Amino acid sequence: MFEKRILKNGIRTVLVPLPSTKAATVLVLFRVGSRYETRSTNGIAHFVEHMMFKGTKKRPTTLHISKALDRYGAEYNAFTSKDHTGYYIKIDRDKLGEAMDILFDMVLHSKIDPKEVDRERKVIFEEIKMHDENPLMHIEDMFESVLFQGSTLGWDIAGTKESMSKITRQNIADFVHDYYRPSRTLVVVCGNVDEHIFKDVEKGLHEMKEPKHREHIWKPWKPAQTLSPTPLPKGEGRVRGGERETAGRVRVQFKELEQTQLMLGFPAYKYGDDRLPALSLLHVILGGTMSSRLFVAVRERRGLAYSVRTDMGSYEDTGAFGVHAGLDAGRVPEAIKVIRAELARMVKSGVTVRELEDAKNTIKGRVVLSLEESNDLAAWFAKQELFLNKMETPEERFKKLDAVTREDVLRVAREVIHPSKMAAAVIGPFKDEEKVRGYLFR
Repeated sequence: MFEKRILKNGIRTVLVPLPSTKAATVLVLFRVGSRYETRSTNGIAHFVEHMMFKGTKKRPTTLHISKALDRYGAEYNAFTSKDHTGYYIKIDRDKLGEAMDILFDMVLHSKIDPKEVDRERKVIFEEIKMHDENPLMHIEDMFESVLFQGSTLGWDIAGTKESMSKITRQNIADFVHDYYRPSRTLVVVCGNVDEHIFKDVEKGLHEMKEPKHREHIWKPWKPAQTLSPTPLPKGEGRVRGGERETAGRVRVQFKELEQTQLMLGFPAYKYGDDRLPALSLLHVILGGTMSSRLFVAVRERRGLAYSVRTDMGSYEDTGAFGVHAGLDAGRVPEAIKVIRAELARMVKSGVTVRELEDAKNTIKGRVVLSLEESNDLAAWFAKQELFLNKMETPEERFKKLDAVTREDVLRVAREVIHPSKMAAAVIGPFKDEEKVRGYLFR
C-alpha cells in the first residue's frame, strides 16, 4: 500500500499509490514546532510557516505563488503544531510536477524579505488576537498551558505579541537553517502515481543538505515516569497570557460570556504507545459521539450544555485526554458534578460489551471515510513515519482495535482518569478563582 525510500541526502520519502483518484497530494513535513522554541522566540515556527509563502527568487511574491497554483484549481495550505510543521498541495495528477516544483522552491528558496517579515508580523498579531478573543479556541490553549505547566508544550503555537515583536529576519533564517534539514524532513506523495516520483523528489530537493555546524535544538526528553510532560530548557521561563492562576492546576479567565467554556483533563500517552487503541475506544464511548455517555448525561438528559465532548492527542513523550464543554454559567457547578460522576463511573465499572463493539465500528467507519481523499491518506502515513519511523495501514490499525478487551479499556481508564493528575481551564464570568477550583476538586 506504500513504499518508502531514503534519498541520497537523507530525506525520507513515502509513496502512497491511490489508483482510484485523479488527484495527487504532495506533503512536506518538518519535525519542528513550537515546543522547540525559547521564550524569546516563542511563535517563530509558526512565523516561518507564514514566510514560506512570501516569495522566492523564481516566484518573487505571494501573488506569483498563489497564481501559479490557482490557475490549476489546486488546494494548498500549511500548518504548524507543537512538534511538526507541514506544507501541502493537492492538484490534478497531471499537474503534480508543477506542484512539486512550486512547493520545493518555497521550502528551499524563500527570500524571507525584511519588509515581508514586518508586514506578516502584523498579520500574525491579528491572528493571535482573533484566537485569544475566541473562547472556543482559546480554552484549548489554556488547558494545555496548565496541563503541561513548566514545559514548552504549554506555550501557544502563535506565540505572544511580546515575543513576536522581537523576532528578527535573522532569527527566522537561523531557525530555517537549523531545522529545515534532511534529517528532519519527510515527503509523502499520494495519488495515482508510480515509483518514478522518487526521482522527481530527489531532483527537486537535492540542494537540501545537513548544516555542518552542530545544531542547537531541543532534544527529546525521556520522562522518569509515564504521563509526564517535557520540562523547559534550562533557564527558560514560561510564557504567560493574561489569565490569572489559582493555587493548583486550574486557570481561570474572567470574561462576561453567556456560555462558559470549560476544559478539564489529564496527561495521557505518547505517540506509538500500545495503550492508545484502548484509549481511543474509551474516548469514543465517553465523549466521542452524539450517543456517548457524556453527551447523553450532560446535554440530552439535563440540558446543561450545548456541546460536550472528549478530546485526545499525543506527542513524542506524553499526551492529553480532556473533556470540553460549553455551559450555562449559572449551571457550571451542576455540570461539573455530572461530568465528574461519569468519569468516576468509567473508572469504577469500565464499558459494556455492546459499547466496546459499537466504538470499534465507529472508529473503523470514521477512518474509512476520512481516507478517501489523497491529502488525508498522505497525512495518515506521514505523521506515523515522522515520529515513529514506521507506518501501519488502516487494516493493521483495525486489528489492534479488534484485540482490545473491556479489561484493557478499564485499565487505561484507571491509569489516565486520576484526580491527582487533573488540570482544568475555565473562561467565563467568574472572578472568584477559588470558588471555581472548589467546583472542580471538591
